[in-house]
Amino acid sequence: MILAGSGAACFLAILASVLLHGGLTGVDAPVQDWLFGLRSPTMTAVMIGLAILFGPVALPGLLLVVCVVWGIVGKHARRPLILASAMLVGVVLAQLIGHAVDRHRPPTDLMLFGPDPSFSFPSGHVLGASDFVLLTAYLVFSRRGSIRGAWAGFGFALLCIVAAAVSRVYLGYHWATDALASVSLSLVIVGGVIAYDTWRSLRASDEPKITIPPAAD
Repeated sequence: MILAGSGAACFLAILASVLLHGGLTGVDAPVQDWLFGLRSPTMTAVMIGLAILFGPVALPGLLLVVCVVWGIVGKHARRPLILASAMLVGVVLAQLIGHAVDRHRPPTDLMLFGPDPSFSFPSGHVLGASDFVLLTAYLVFSRRGSIRGAWAGFGFALLCIVAAAVSRVYLGYHWATDALASVSLSLVIVGGVIAYDTWRSLRASDEPKITIPPAAD
């Protein structure tokens, strides 16, 4: 509840700033100028690679591979299905919110990987990346007793989120508040998954277990 509530509060604050053209959007230009000052051929190649990895082609393919392998190795389908379903919810929300807000992207001449005329708010790349790494980290490490492993998993997830967010602003496709809104929305989705998964696990543990007595000789 705390995670989902915090994410919702942050998202609504950013949304209000975007709709009113003020508030938190004041960070957009300074962040954009700072990242544009770091542009170089090598950095641009790295950022384009991140954009492809977290894009609408590679990420769904990676999700499919992860879910299939997870289901086969783990011999169950519940957690892979939770991951895939939550990712789908993120895609639907991004489309609905994007069309409703209809925020313009930065100028086309600033984009380094071809023009993109679609909506800017929120960033689909960042939302997809955040959902994938956070949900995977939770669904994997919530079943393990290793605290160090959990810290390592969520630390890696955080690095992926930062990389995805920075790449979208660096390449000129989004404003900083677009990326922040996506991360906030992802926290809401992850919080919902945690609530459902916890409820489902508790319900399963409360179900009476039927034992069959051994057959009489």
